[in-house]
Amino acid sequence: MKTLVIGSGGREHAIVEALSRSPQVTKIYCAPGNAGIAKLAECVNIGVTDIDALADFAEKEGIDLTVVGPEAALAAGVVNLFNERGLKIFGPTKEAARIESSKEYAKQVMERFEVPTAGYRAFDNYEEAIAYVKAGKIPTVIKYDGLAAGKGVVVAMSLEEADAALRDMLLDSSFGKGRVVIEDFLEGPEFSFMCVVSGDKVYPLELAQDHKRAYDGDKGPNTGGMGAYSPVPFIGDDIKKRALEEIMKPVAEGLVKEGNPFTGILYGGLILTEDGPKVIEFNARFGDPETEVVLPRMKSDLYALFEAALKGEEFDIEWDKDAVLGVVLASKGYPGSYAKGAEINGLDDVETSVYHMGTTAKDGKLLTAGGRVLMVTGKGATLEDAHAEAMKSLAKIECASLFHRSDIGKAAL
Repeated sequence: MKTLVIGSGGREHAIVEALSRSPQVTKIYCAPGNAGIAKLAECVNIGVTDIDALADFAEKEGIDLTVVGPEAALAAGVVNLFNERGLKIFGPTKEAARIESSKEYAKQVMERFEVPTAGYRAFDNYEEAIAYVKAGKIPTVIKYDGLAAGKGVVVAMSLEEADAALRDMLLDSSFGKGRVVIEDFLEGPEFSFMCVVSGDKVYPLELAQDHKRAYDGDKGPNTGGMGAYSPVPFIGDDIKKRALEEIMKPVAEGLVKEGNPFTGILYGGLILTEDGPKVIEFNARFGDPETEVVLPRMKSDLYALFEAALKGEEFDIEWDKDAVLGVVLASKGYPGSYAKGAEINGLDDVETSVYHMGTTAKDGKLLTAGGRVLMVTGKGATLEDAHAEAMKSLAKIECASLFHRSDIGKAAL
């Protein structure tokens, strides 16, 4: 089988790697890919939102299955176009992907189907929004109602922080013109629950925990994710079952009822409160960096899982009991402005899996090409072992313009 993976980050690197383990897959293309992906797949220079060119390529090459990585491609309607042209693709339509691309729509879906989440109000007017915050409780959570590459969420611990976020999103239009959703602050440990979904069929994957803040001790600005690990030892099977039955299945079934059936990865960003698991956010695709620690634990054939889901067939997923922990190496300055083009050395000495997130190869050298650059993983019988392996590998990588967190997994450790 020939497959095409759309995207260029660590998530896509992990998807490509998992597909490369399938005995059914003989050829993998990735558009546009990166320097790490190029070792496993043929990279094709087509942008993720150039959906006509992607469909033309899939048609010309006789691609058997296309897998969508990033949200930008989904929001551009790549699945709708492929469906119209009779090309097999794994991902939600533009309409179903609104569960991620509009925070307000996601909240409305949860309200309609009684899915547990934080109370909220939506605003497009700064004066009304700040008045609501002043009348409510701090801390509060402010979310840009649209796609913002994982950076459109502010947990405001003071009125000043809330005011700055609202000015940023509503007056300065940092992420574009739009609305904000202001949510009640929820307390408890967060975890990521990704499920393969096809209509009302839901196939749960293993849990992971992401680390959003830039610096050790959960300090600094929110990022796209600075590291992750799987499994999550403090979320028991009983809580996972509740999350599946009370959150993931009702949303999948609800979208079918509304005429927007979801096919692809439904990602639940969840929090374990005193009242049980609740939703912080939904994404309409594999999480990044969670994919890089969940897919390496999958013993089953990923291609066969996608095929089963598209046909609505039963599929039992087999998992490796070992833990995987990954640490992101990011460009100094991220998630703000940062330089590109710094040389990376030492990767040839690393024996654990490294996923490329923002790299490019030039004149035989590996260079930084993004905010998040590499994700270095470790695997072991315990999370302690996996953490030790990841840190050992990190020490071998040389690049003066990169930084990382040293406390990934600390809550579980």
